[in-house]
Amino acid sequence: MERNAFFDNAKVFLIFLVVFGHMIQPFISDSQSTEAIYIWIYTFHMPAFILLAGFFAKGSGNKKYIWNLTKKLIVPYFIFQTLYTIYYFFIGKADWQTGVFYPQWSLWFLFSLFSWHILLVLFKKIPAGWSITLSILIGIVVGYFGEIGHSFSLSRTFVFFPFFLIGYWLTVDQMMLVKHRKVKIASIAVMASMFVLIYVFPVIDTGWLLASKSYSNLGVESFGGFVRLFVYAIAAVMTISILAWIPKRNLGWVTVLGTRTLYVYLLHGFIVQFLREFDLLSVHHWFDVVGIAGLSALIVISLSSKPILTISQPLIEGRLAKVKSLFNHRHKGTSS
Repeated sequence: MERNAFFDNAKVFLIFLVVFGHMIQPFISDSQSTEAIYIWIYTFHMPAFILLAGFFAKGSGNKKYIWNLTKKLIVPYFIFQTLYTIYYFFIGKADWQTGVFYPQWSLWFLFSLFSWHILLVLFKKIPAGWSITLSILIGIVVGYFGEIGHSFSLSRTFVFFPFFLIGYWLTVDQMMLVKHRKVKIASIAVMASMFVLIYVFPVIDTGWLLASKSYSNLGVESFGGFVRLFVYAIAAVMTISILAWIPKRNLGWVTVLGTRTLYVYLLHGFIVQFLREFDLLSVHHWFDVVGIAGLSALIVISLSSKPILTISQPLIEGRLAKVKSLFNHRHKGTSS
């Protein structure tokens, strides 16, 4: 079955924003415009990414399916949790030591992705409208419990699950409704207005967008549920607006990068944390942000390259296919 270029284009754009967002995060307190860009990105980039993950989920629930999920997600989680812990220790990162189930860096996504697939086994048995409504209610309610936080990625798992579930229920035709001309025109106004509002009124606590804190920690315990519902609405509207402008045509090597986003997601932390720990980046002017955007694109391209894929595939996928292919190619070259 031929891959749909739209989805790969969307994934490569979103993984670029993940890297770029992590790159500029240390500077958001120094620049209002940088903070506005950061918050604007975080209103949609993970919900959109998770929506796409749900779209490609099957959710069969049998033993083989769960075992394959464990090999694909949980085993790499433990491998990279160990690698990041060791790496942070050697570069002198202060908070290098965490528990096994307290995800380092962005490893929460692997744990949550596994959990979403398991939850899907139950939720796919409920009609779409009811299952999505129930998932939203759960995402709202968990915020009232301070015990549900970063450990086991529980908070993010429940809060972001509605986007995964919506993605699962969507068809290709429904997804392509975002490409209608009226939607694209309206999306420009939505995206521009959101950025202006964030820039003029930078009062959004990023904790709401990261979804790892309880309402009490965010300072609005009583009305937290209403705020989260509002954040859900913003994320949904912004996700639609962004996807409306993702190209449907094949963009060649750029589209190919969209098939390798997991590698970028898991590996970019080594580069970003090194740059952070040794203060190798700074933002003093708008062109510094443009330069960081260019560097972020370079990181995405580099971590998607064949040499990196060959080296890291055993850790990420538990396979040696690319290594074997490399040796077979060399063997054919020497024998001919």
